[in-house]
Amino acid sequence: MPRHSRSPSSSQVYHIMFRGNNKRKIFMEDEDKERLIKILYNKKGNEAYSIYAYCVMDNHAHIVIKERKDSLARLTKRIGVSYAGYYNNKYKRIGHVFQDRYRSESIEDDRYLLAVIRYVHQNPEKAGESPMNQYRWSSYTEYINAERGIIDADGILKMFSNNRAAAVKEFERFNHQKTDEVFIDINKGKKIDKQNVYVYVEDYLSIRGIRINELRNHNMKSERNKLINYLLEESDLSRRQIAAVLDLNREMVRQAALSKEPSL
Repeated sequence: MPRHSRSPSSSQVYHIMFRGNNKRKIFMEDEDKERLIKILYNKKGNEAYSIYAYCVMDNHAHIVIKERKDSLARLTKRIGVSYAGYYNNKYKRIGHVFQDRYRSESIEDDRYLLAVIRYVHQNPEKAGESPMNQYRWSSYTEYINAERGIIDADGILKMFSNNRAAAVKEFERFNHQKTDEVFIDINKGKKIDKQNVYVYVEDYLSIRGIRINELRNHNMKSERNKLINYLLEESDLSRRQIAAVLDLNREMVRQAALSKEPSL
């Protein structure tokens, strides 16, 4: 898929994602997930950056981060190089650990920031891995249990209430709201365009454990139709362009539109 230039954030806040090369597992054991979290903690020393949320899954990791002394490019390089060195040494391998470069989106307002944090925390549940409050490798429990960790929780909690107990309770309620949001994907106006559609589709399929070539399968018809209809509603892409993005024939897209399968 083509690379696209990154949009700088006026708030200096970003949602970034590291993914394993060829979508392979890069966090093979609990120790590996703990190592990435330790790297995040160590690298943020001396106010290099702030972290508002994180979640480490088997083949990817989400981080919501704010630039401070370090630029986005520098801080992501430091994190990525450190983990890749650890991983290659531990598993006696060479070569790329991460798929291409990291993915990122800028976050410009508080509403969007809270929605992204919720999305990051819901990753384990949506992937069928674990209930949110039992998953050990995300920042959710740091918020709820007031644990001293790597996140800067105070500013986020104050968006809900100046009373910490009330803020934690409201934060918990907010994070458990059911949603089909998929980030990195939303822009003003139409949510999806020619530039971010590939990122959206990759994230959507990855969360559901679906390979793009499996969309052609008969047992994927319902999932395929939902995705097609969502792209038709939320983008300016033509049916021909959607077919090309999803590697489908145009008849499948036409039939999906006629089916009126409920969108996401």
